[in-house]
Amino acid sequence: MPVNLSAPDPQALHPIAGVTLGTAQAGIRKPGRKDLLVIRLDDGARAAAVFTQNRFCAAPVIVAREHLASTSAVRALVVNTGNANAGTGGPGLAAARATCDALAKLLECSPAQVLPFSTGVIMEPLPVDRVTAGLPQCLRNLGPNAWADAAEAIMTTDTVPKAASGRFRVGGADIGITGIAKGAGMIRPNMATMLGFVATDARVAGPLLQQAVREAAGRSFNCITVDGDTSTNDSFVLIASGRARMPEIADAKSAEYAAFRNAVIDISERLAQAIIRDGEGATKFITVRVEGGRDESECRQVAYAVAHSPLVKTAFFASDPNLGRILAAVGYAGVTDLDVGKVDLYLDDVLVAKGGGRHAGYEEADGQRVMKQSEITVRIVLARGDAGASVWTCDLSHDYVSINADYRS
Repeated sequence: MPVNLSAPDPQALHPIAGVTLGTAQAGIRKPGRKDLLVIRLDDGARAAAVFTQNRFCAAPVIVAREHLASTSAVRALVVNTGNANAGTGGPGLAAARATCDALAKLLECSPAQVLPFSTGVIMEPLPVDRVTAGLPQCLRNLGPNAWADAAEAIMTTDTVPKAASGRFRVGGADIGITGIAKGAGMIRPNMATMLGFVATDARVAGPLLQQAVREAAGRSFNCITVDGDTSTNDSFVLIASGRARMPEIADAKSAEYAAFRNAVIDISERLAQAIIRDGEGATKFITVRVEGGRDESECRQVAYAVAHSPLVKTAFFASDPNLGRILAAVGYAGVTDLDVGKVDLYLDDVLVAKGGGRHAGYEEADGQRVMKQSEITVRIVLARGDAGASVWTCDLSHDYVSINADYRS
């Protein structure tokens, strides 16, 4: 069961002018489920993206990068679940391109204006005939209010669909923003998430759209980990349809850009945290906050060492206040000149360690009280500067092993 996370209310997801979505049951891996999505963009829309840093990236990632480099006039995204089309070599690239060709023909646009995305099992051939056969159904189902269906159609081991929506104001205009994401395992994105798509009707210059998607990824999807594995298919796309009645945002130093960026970051953080709440086998949502570092990079390095540790994560699953494991992770994080004699450790409001050792007033019953909660904050104070950073993670349970042992079954 996800940690304090429920399926989104379809009525709470704002339609975005210039963006329509349609799903289909294409039978890509399992029958009787939504597994194919088309997101169609009106003329004038712009898209920007960041992708996995895994060198063994999937065929759709390679093709999407190529298409984004060749045109700014993206007309559609096509997403399939059940098959990652990764580790598939030349035939996989051909399958991704064939998918783009088929959708482009139906939409009467160039194949370079279509971006492909896949998620699912690695190193199996994409059943491109099933994908292309399902595209007409996606187009028949296109509509502006299909965000909830779209979130469901991109799920793999997720137990609930993930979506978020909001509004913000720029220059007197009321702007909508809505996004969906999927991911539950193989999450240590190192750029974004397994799949994430955020759309707004704001008018934004192309370079600033790319800047915003990178900034948002850095503040959200780059701050999560379930198991420390970087997927082959990670992709995060930001769409600006340009349909709002407002001047184009073209100045990175303007208040208008700041409002836009903050709205994108907010939605992205909500989606990223939803992924952790629905982490495979997760029973607890954990925030690891590192403060007093020399820079943000150092703080994030320490936070990830704690968040990745199987020993730390299993202790949280068992509600066992074996908190020396956290100090050990801080020590091997790679901050070579760290003075451990200045490090403080808090578990929510409980001071556990002071000056690198067990706090004289710490009682294990206090630690266990916090450990039994479904949401916990670990706060580490390095006392070597003013920087800070947070990472969101979950515990590691028996179910995580079971889910991944049986994933292809």
